Amino acid sequence: MSLSPRDPLVLARVVGDVVDPFMRLISLRVNYGQRQVTNGLDLRTSQVLNKPTVEIGGDDLRNFYTLVMVDPDVPSPSNPHLREYLHWLVTDIPATTGTAFGNELVHYENPCPTSGIHRVALMLFWQLGRQTVYAPEWRQRFNTREFAENYNLGLPVAAVFFNCQRENGWGGRRT
Repeated sequence: MSLSPRDPLVLARVVGDVVDPFMRLISLRVNYGQRQVTNGLDLRTSQVLNKPTVEIGGDDLRNFYTLVMVDPDVPSPSNPHLREYLHWLVTDIPATTGTAFGNELVHYENPCPTSGIHRVALMLFWQLGRQTVYAPEWRQRFNTREFAENYNLGLPVAAVFFNCQRENGWGGRRT
């Protein structure tokens, strides 16, 4: 069964703007320091300077996963014509471990929106095998759907997103 229409990933249009509807099949835990990322959590740029710790579930170390982190609201949520910006890409993550055990193909670049409140999505994909996914040539105008299709990753097996704005941002709407 895929995500319900009331799921935060659907309501925030991560499903739709970035990925197609999918089923959660594995646990994905993302922490910035002591703060666990939950869907829709508000974080400031100073809270996301360093890469998060990411732990994934599963039960078979022979299964490998790819983690993709993108901002679909570049340069601004009201005019995302540069969608998507790739902030991080880690492949070959064994089940039951985390990104520390994977292969960081695109180094973490912290989100730093200049305008508005941006969604930042982390999506986990199951790989067909080790070393079957390669780094894209650029971060700008990354397309998660095309990337997943190119490497036979299928739909995500887990995802989470947070909202990010600059330090002196005052809130308001995402539009």
